[in-house]
Amino acid sequence: MEYRFLGNTGVRVSELCYGTMSFGGDADEAMSAKLYSTCRDAGINFFDCADVYAGGASERILGTLMAGERDELVITSKVYFPTSEGPNSRGSSRYHIVRAVEGSLKRLNTDRIDLYFLHRFDDVTPLEESLRALDDLVRSGKVLYLGVSNFAAWQVAKANGIAALHALAPIACLQPMYNLVKRQAEVEILPMAASEKLGVISYSPLGGGLLSGKYSTTSRPDAGRLVENEMYQTRYGGREVFEAAEEFTALAQELGVHPASLALRWVSSHPSITAPIAGARNTDQLSAALASVDIPMDHELRARISAITPAPSPATDRSEETEGVSYGAR
Repeated sequence: MEYRFLGNTGVRVSELCYGTMSFGGDADEAMSAKLYSTCRDAGINFFDCADVYAGGASERILGTLMAGERDELVITSKVYFPTSEGPNSRGSSRYHIVRAVEGSLKRLNTDRIDLYFLHRFDDVTPLEESLRALDDLVRSGKVLYLGVSNFAAWQVAKANGIAALHALAPIACLQPMYNLVKRQAEVEILPMAASEKLGVISYSPLGGGLLSGKYSTTSRPDAGRLVENEMYQTRYGGREVFEAAEEFTALAQELGVHPASLALRWVSSHPSITAPIAGARNTDQLSAALASVDIPMDHELRARISAITPAPSPATDRSEETEGVSYGAR
């Protein structure tokens, strides 16, 4: 397991981040303990969580499991989505953030959260209010670094512009969706991260299981997110994504590697990615994820995999420039 610097923070994290969303949900406490210990044995020191996962159970279980080695780990959590039925139980207002972080600290049984994310852009609350509340948490030591998840590049830029203007703690890390069939992050988010030296821990590297080898144009498993969850069915709807999954699985078989391992390795090989977030319901799934770090990925193989799906258009829509058909470089 290699360790990479998380953006410009000086903190070193494992090249895989383990996502604990299954803790207390798809994985009961006993299985969660097995998954955690397997991660630690493999050298993972980076665990991603959120207050909304399994109704708070994910944080509680992670807090119990990490209790004896807290100072060896980098722990994340998030705020925005509702954890109760109250009218102010969601969003990025100071009111909600202050209450949410105290709940997360209690469930995680820790005195600080190393990396705290706004889980989504708040369309109502001014960024100034959210960032001031987060800055207060950083100054108090309850949070060490800040991140944002599911933000557009302009929203990140706006947030860090406000932070710079008012001498507030900046956004240090991004958490976008990124996999072979969801490549929008390549257009502006990942180039921005490279330019501004931001860490990136991308989620959904397997596309909700689409790239696990279980899906094709003619077959589906009996269970799984794409079978049972309407949100994932909507996100990964369309015959073209199953055609891509089928072609990708065939390539993985040709290479003699598990499709899940190859999907993760493709994501982690992007130069702007610090660590993809790998999740698992059981130890077999986790073993495939951990095997990804041993797959050699050169430019030729990455290009071959990338060719399975269309690259997104550049932000300016001047697609000719990506083909070298333009007025030339400066």
